[in-house]
Amino acid sequence: MRQEAFFNIRKKKGPYYMDSRLTLEKRIEAELMSYDGKMGIYLDDFNGNVISVHGDEAFETASAIKTYILVCLFDQVEKGNKSLEDVIEYKQEHVVDGSGVLPALEPGAVLRVKDAATFMIIVSDNIATNMIIDYLGLETINQCIRDLGCRDTVLHNPIHFEKYDKLGTSTPRDYASIFARLAKGELISPSADGKMVEILKKQHYNTMITRDFPPVYMDSDNTDDILISVASKSGSMDACRNDGGIVFTPYGPYVIVMFHKEFSDAMYYPAHPATVFGARVSRMILDQFLALEGRFYSK
Repeated sequence: MRQEAFFNIRKKKGPYYMDSRLTLEKRIEAELMSYDGKMGIYLDDFNGNVISVHGDEAFETASAIKTYILVCLFDQVEKGNKSLEDVIEYKQEHVVDGSGVLPALEPGAVLRVKDAATFMIIVSDNIATNMIIDYLGLETINQCIRDLGCRDTVLHNPIHFEKYDKLGTSTPRDYASIFARLAKGELISPSADGKMVEILKKQHYNTMITRDFPPVYMDSDNTDDILISVASKSGSMDACRNDGGIVFTPYGPYVIVMFHKEFSDAMYYPAHPATVFGARVSRMILDQFLALEGRFYSK
C-alpha cells in the first residue's frame, strides 16, 4: 500500500511528479527526488521520443562551451575563412590554470589549429581553448552560435578565473541540438561533422555518462568489437557539473545531456552527488534504449 500510494501522490512543491504510469520520464524524476541539486536533462532517441526536464533552463556551461567553439571553428573552415593547418602561438595572455597539457609548456610554443582544437576537447585544455578563442574571435563564435539556432547560449569571455566568474551559458536543449545534428551529419557538413565526432569520441573525461555503463560493452578486448561508444564533452566548475553527447549502440545512437546546478557541495571528487546521480540516470537511459532496441518508449 505504501509503495502504491507513493506512485499516486503528487508533490505539492518542487518540479517532480510521480503517478502510476511508471514511464522512463517518471523514473528519472523519482531518482532525482532525493538529489541535493537541480539536474537539467534533454534526451532524443531519433525515433520521435524526446524527454526534457528543465530542458529550457539556463545553466553555466563550464567546459561544455568548448563543443560550441569546436563547431564554430569547423564552420569557419567550411566557409574558407580559417584553416585547420594554420599555426597559432601560445602567448602569455592565454595562460590560465586548469586542465590540459599546455600548462606544462611555456608561452612561445606553436601548434597547428587542429591540434589545439583537439587538446581543447579531449583533455579540456584551457590554454588551447584561449588560443582558439583568440584565433576565431569572441564575436565570431557567438554569431556562429546564434546562426546555429542556439538562442540561449553564449560564450561570455575567454577563460581567466581571476578576471571572470563565469565562462558560458546554455540550456540542455541547445546543447542536445548540437549533438543531434552532429549525429545526423546535418550541422556543418557530413565531412566536418564526422571529423568533429571522431574528436569528441577521444574525450578523456567521461565521468558521468559512462560511469555506470557495463565495462564489457565498451571494451574491445572482451568482445569482437566495442559495442558502445560515446562522443561527448563534459564540463565542471564550482557551481556546475555537466555532460552531454551521443551514445552509439548496436541499435543506433541517442543524445543525452545532463546539466547540474544548485548543489551544496562545490568540491571536486569522483563520487560527487552530481556525478553519481547523473551516472544513475545515464545508465537508466541506456538500459531502456537497449531493452526497447533503439527507443525510449515502445511503439
